[in-house]
Amino acid sequence: MAEPRSKRPRVTLPACPAHRALPASRVRHGFPAAVEEALCGVTGAQLELHYCLQALGEYFDQSHVALPNISKFFLHQALEERKAAEALMKYQQERGGHYCSKTIQKPNCDYAVGLMKALELAMVQWKTMLRYFEELYALSIENADPHSASTMKKQFIGPKIQKIKLMGDLLTNARRLDCSQDGRNSLGDYFMDRLQKEFRTSIEPESSDHCSPCPPLQQCTGAAEGLKRPQRESSQHRNGIGPIYATIHCTTMLPQCNDGTGAKVKQGREGL
Repeated sequence: MAEPRSKRPRVTLPACPAHRALPASRVRHGFPAAVEEALCGVTGAQLELHYCLQALGEYFDQSHVALPNISKFFLHQALEERKAAEALMKYQQERGGHYCSKTIQKPNCDYAVGLMKALELAMVQWKTMLRYFEELYALSIENADPHSASTMKKQFIGPKIQKIKLMGDLLTNARRLDCSQDGRNSLGDYFMDRLQKEFRTSIEPESSDHCSPCPPLQQCTGAAEGLKRPQRESSQHRNGIGPIYATIHCTTMLPQCNDGTGAKVKQGREGL
């Protein structure tokens, strides 16, 4: 007899008991109260995740840790989670609901004093948020709210899955380099900060010091190319092919470039 398949335990959504629906909302249509209350609770959990990632980013930026790329990575992730929370609030407003403000708890990340524990904590937090959104998706299906179910699946579940995969790759490389778990700042932490692609790509690109070709040089180049065409046309005129006005071209003064191109072109035109 085959063993019954084990079911994933149902996660209790962070509901908001004090939440009340707006009584006179004209845009509300097919938005169940249970889904609205769950959305309000998940939004609060999303803000708590933002607070936790921001605390991790600030920790790695301290002088006795000095891992700036890792710090910018966590701060960038915190900014994305904040944008996701704001997107949830906007979605509730569009459906005729509202988000009731609540107290954001202090992040429990004081023990994450090493890179390994920080990555593990971030992965656990993202897995928890993924379960919340999956439960919210199932709740929307149960309450006949396909719009909320589609929104949760496309805009929130997919990005969370990608981030969990990203944290898994980072944890694998951190174990290879024997990164610290107790805040002793090993050499592996430094290698991860300097060489890991995901940490380096999270840095905002600096302004490039390379200058593009100056407009006068471009104009001179275009004018020099334009002088070649009348020469070819004049040769056609000598062969009796083209009209005489094909040899007439503009005699505007060309701008002076740094390499003297404009002056040379002018002399060549005067020779014509």
